[in-house]
Amino acid sequence: MREIKLPILPTTSVGSFPKPDYLLKARNQYAKGLISYSTLYELELKATEEVIKMQEEIGVDILVHGEMERGDMATYFAENLEGFTISGLVRSYGNRYYKKPIVIGKIRRTKPITVDMFKFAQSLTKKPIKGMLTGPYTIADWSFNEYYENKRDLVLELAEIINQEALDLEKAGALFIQIDEPAVPTHPEEINIAKEGFKISTKNLKSFLITHICYGDFRPIWNEVINFPVHQFDLEFTNNADKLYPLIEKYGFPKDKYIAVGVIDVHSHRIESVEEIKARIKEALKYFKPDQIFVDPDCGLKTRTWEEAKAKMENMVKAVNEVREELIKEGYSSEIKIKMEA
Repeated sequence: MREIKLPILPTTSVGSFPKPDYLLKARNQYAKGLISYSTLYELELKATEEVIKMQEEIGVDILVHGEMERGDMATYFAENLEGFTISGLVRSYGNRYYKKPIVIGKIRRTKPITVDMFKFAQSLTKKPIKGMLTGPYTIADWSFNEYYENKRDLVLELAEIINQEALDLEKAGALFIQIDEPAVPTHPEEINIAKEGFKISTKNLKSFLITHICYGDFRPIWNEVINFPVHQFDLEFTNNADKLYPLIEKYGFPKDKYIAVGVIDVHSHRIESVEEIKARIKEALKYFKPDQIFVDPDCGLKTRTWEEAKAKMENMVKAVNEVREELIKEGYSSEIKIKMEA
């Protein structure tokens, strides 16, 4: 058994940060064949360093590398696996577009996809970096399937691959591994396929496992979702609190699980005040024990400007620090201890 110590109410973020202008320009240039991949890669490393430095300066407890090397969260993995090709631009929502993966053959992983960037980011800080993966159900759901007989077959094939990637991240030193499954609530009739895939994705892992799930209606699937094999659920409580808290009141929440409470609206330009964020944390404390709660934004911050993302995170950390002081005065320990398999 090993133990990880963290401050009470550990702060983190969901995964993505906004790309700086120089990197956006370089990605466009690379797509047009105007610069080499090595040039683009050096700029991705530079941007990653800036993301780590910014989180360190703010005082975040568990860091992310910011996903500077990724475009869409599903397409990035498809681009690095055999058996996929990529479509032209497809509208996702509003004025946002992405290139959708197309499965045209048997999917194979020929090399680790995320490990090198994880190792680089972790080398920049003594704080833990989360290993970030997109779950098999979401990759399958956000892809056109022109090869596998059915969706379940595709999900289970991808699940084995994500499990391989997670095991490699663990070998590289990842104490925290997050598997994002935002597509799960959008198809409640397929919850058993999603759950089966998730079990395969997480088999034999000993790290602290997180799943971030957003969008959709959790009501038809709540009792299935909260039994996913993870240590922590990361949910959007800023924009979904009116639906999530009634579910928790009605069905409960596992006493042995942790919750990451989203307290920042990532779809708004407005910078939430410290007092506003404190109120959201205190609302969560009505439903969860203090040593169950992690605090983060509702979702990835890549849709915000750099200045907005930084300001939102700064106020979030300030709010957490003030609530921590209040909890410690009430007699709570200043740290939590997470026990996991060695």
